Amino acid sequence: MPSSDYDPASLPDLLPLYYRRLFPFSQYYRWLSYGGVQKNYFQNREFSFTLKDDIYVRYQSFSTQNELEKEMQKMNPYKIDVGAVYSHRPSQHNTVKSGTFQALEKELVFDIDMTDYDDVRSCCSAADICSKCWTLMTIAIRILDRALRDDFGFQHRLWVYSGRRGVHCWVCDEAARKLSVAARSAVTEYLSLVKGGDETVKKVVLTEPIHPFISNSLDVVKEYFTQYALHDQDLMGSKESVEKVLALVPEDARSYLQQEFEKEKKPDKRWKLIMTEAKRKQSTAKKGQYFEKEIMLQYCYPRLDANVSKGVNHLLKSPFSVHPKTGRISVPIDVSELDKFDPFSVPTISLICEELDRPRPGEEKEKLEDGKEKEDEKDAIEKRKIRDYKRTSLAKYIKYFDQFLDGMARSWKAERLRKSDLQKEF
Repeated sequence: MPSSDYDPASLPDLLPLYYRRLFPFSQYYRWLSYGGVQKNYFQNREFSFTLKDDIYVRYQSFSTQNELEKEMQKMNPYKIDVGAVYSHRPSQHNTVKSGTFQALEKELVFDIDMTDYDDVRSCCSAADICSKCWTLMTIAIRILDRALRDDFGFQHRLWVYSGRRGVHCWVCDEAARKLSVAARSAVTEYLSLVKGGDETVKKVVLTEPIHPFISNSLDVVKEYFTQYALHDQDLMGSKESVEKVLALVPEDARSYLQQEFEKEKKPDKRWKLIMTEAKRKQSTAKKGQYFEKEIMLQYCYPRLDANVSKGVNHLLKSPFSVHPKTGRISVPIDVSELDKFDPFSVPTISLICEELDRPRPGEEKEKLEDGKEKEDEKDAIEKRKIRDYKRTSLAKYIKYFDQFLDGMARSWKAERLRKSDLQKEF
């Protein structure tokens, strides 16, 4: 069954196989236990499962990887959400004295959803995406990843495809996990430029001097703007979209541009006229006239779901969860190969389960080895699971996740050394 043939009705049959043979439990546990630097970090983490028929089970927590594995293989969740690390075990939250059960830490997270761009994309709307509008997600990741790295100094940023129409970012540095609600709000505010609801016409307003962060973001937008906005979205083509763009231009410049557009019909040349008029305004106006930059940012700048980022106890869909409607796996995105990432080539659960059944060379030898390994049953199961996912399209995404975890492990090692050195000093 090719990936395009995913049938949501088959999900109850596929999930048990996925959780038994393909879900990367050992990497997942390695990620959320953060090297054991802090005691009870994994044990006090909240997991939430959405089961068949939208049954929602919150405040799940587990002592070990084995416990998590068994419960997920028993419940076969349609969706997994990850929440905060609490003061007590979430599964015991009802037994704790009122007011003492507190969300203490969580990764700094960002959620970008294509539906928030519906006023500026013409190719699709609502839950639909295509390769044309996916460029918006590429721009969002490039802008935010650079800012999180260079402006805030965060090293461990995990970008994950949601499985349908968006992307999530998990900033896993210790400093990010310990941020207060006020600090998370400040970071989110710094990264937010597009403001106002459906009633707001002009959603980006730039003031002088332009902040370096905005200049850096514009540099990214400019790389994609001609192809994405002028060609793929036909921004300066149809009468309706031209009117929307001109509504963002000062009134005196608007009437001049409307006259010019009567004579000039080519989208690229129309945009050039806007750029030229903006430059002329900038040289004569007393205060900043940046309307061409404001247009570019309004149409291309990342649109964040601020509430997801600000709260410590906010749940976010887990990496390697399955999207029930598309069947696609929420896979990590390798930012170094971002322009090659194609959401439509992300494997579906039906594809990877089918790949498991395909015979491959060397299989008989592996079965013999498995027979010898019976003495250490747990080890044999783990090895078999590694071999299982390696024969599917999931392999390259788990390999990238491993590389991400290796980078984090180096910082855990340094942290443990620092702590032991401090203890020696006393």
